[in-house]
Amino acid sequence: MDFFILMLAIPLVSGALLTVVGERAWAPNLNIIASLGTFAAAAGLTIEIVANGPRFAFGEQFFIDSLNVFFVALTAFVGLTTSIFSGPYMKNEREHGRLTAPRLRLYKGMYQLFMFTMLAALTTNNLGILWVAMEAATLTTVLLVSLYRTPASLEAAWKYFILCGVGIAQALFGTILLYFAAERVLGASGNALLWTHLIDVKGQLEPTIMALSFIFLLVGYGTKVGLAPLHNWLPDAHAEGPTPVSAVLSGLLLNVALYAILRCKVLADGAIPNAFAGNLMIGFGLFTLLVAAFFLSRQKDVKRMFAYSSIEHMGLITFAFGMGGPVANFAGLLHMTMHSLTKSAIFFAVGHATQKTGTQLMADIRGLIRINPLIGWGLMLGTLAILGMPPFGVFASEFMILTHAMKYHPWATPILLLGLGVAFAAIFGKVQPMVFGETEARRLPHAPAITPVFLHLGIVLTLGLYIPPYLTRWFHEASRMLG
Repeated sequence: MDFFILMLAIPLVSGALLTVVGERAWAPNLNIIASLGTFAAAAGLTIEIVANGPRFAFGEQFFIDSLNVFFVALTAFVGLTTSIFSGPYMKNEREHGRLTAPRLRLYKGMYQLFMFTMLAALTTNNLGILWVAMEAATLTTVLLVSLYRTPASLEAAWKYFILCGVGIAQALFGTILLYFAAERVLGASGNALLWTHLIDVKGQLEPTIMALSFIFLLVGYGTKVGLAPLHNWLPDAHAEGPTPVSAVLSGLLLNVALYAILRCKVLADGAIPNAFAGNLMIGFGLFTLLVAAFFLSRQKDVKRMFAYSSIEHMGLITFAFGMGGPVANFAGLLHMTMHSLTKSAIFFAVGHATQKTGTQLMADIRGLIRINPLIGWGLMLGTLAILGMPPFGVFASEFMILTHAMKYHPWATPILLLGLGVAFAAIFGKVQPMVFGETEARRLPHAPAITPVFLHLGIVLTLGLYIPPYLTRWFHEASRMLG
């Protein structure tokens, strides 16, 4: 059995099926079963790549190696837990009258198609197909963000579509420039957009054209990463879309967009002297971290606040990969993993909390520890984890990034500490009364799915205390491939 074909076929076929019958009573179970099948296929593919090394699929159009199969496994896992969480969550939304049967059908169908586009983007060897998959992911998430059909959700979806549309157009121009540089070396053989061919000739690519190409690619895909000042769509999309969509946007889509930048950075590093690409990423990363940190203190909506937290962490990760080297790349990969698991767990807890209280305004959310202790503790522990408190894994990755910056970029250390300190004070000061304050909130008609929250946090805690040797080797191999 070809695990790769199975991994792509399951979300594609189930997405088409759920688009037709997604309002049926058994549709949530089908959504979970499809996500479980995708995860099982991704796990099988991961075992195959770790044991036998990289492989191609569909000729040379798809390529799976130690770097992208890591993202594939993470994406499929978070996709599975989010589908489990979304079952009772969407039932409660239906009970509250916020969703109709046709919109539930649209949600389930687009969710699976969104998973397909992300997995295709991660595994393609063709940078043109990568661009197409990223554009398809944008289109599916636009429909998911606008699911409630309120004026605010439609405005958020429109802003998301326009800003990311402009960004993806910049990425297309960067891809065209990259092809122009590669065709001079590889000729018009059709291989000029295949990453495995480009990596072999990266030192022969024209530096000036590659510099322009990377600028457009960084700006284009950086729009979807949420890098400032291209981040304006992200808080609105998180605040107005369903919470499961917020979980996969923060936990998965931002990673996929950053992965696209990393693949292009490897090529730019080989063609351009003086760490041009890395310095650009360092600048964008630090600026994003500071902008997000200072915006955090002004937020009143809980989902907007954690959206800015995602922007802050993507800035930190971009900074880490900009520094480059085995330690910084290892720390960046670890932080991407910890952020995906922690932030999706936080949004799971926030989703149930907002349903219980009937509002997303933090001033009106109080006493979660009394309404439902599991939700209250889930939100508090998730907040402590994302703020980098030991012994959670985020502390380990942030510590590695900070110490590496102290050694090789000491001028950036005060900026990092300022941004992280401001973010800590803003988030903790707002979450603490949400969890421990007084409340008279009502019970939910359907019991929330708490298991995904503590499953994610348990993994984050475990990796903060002990990283298994095979996972360490995996991270080292992936970081080596980034240069």
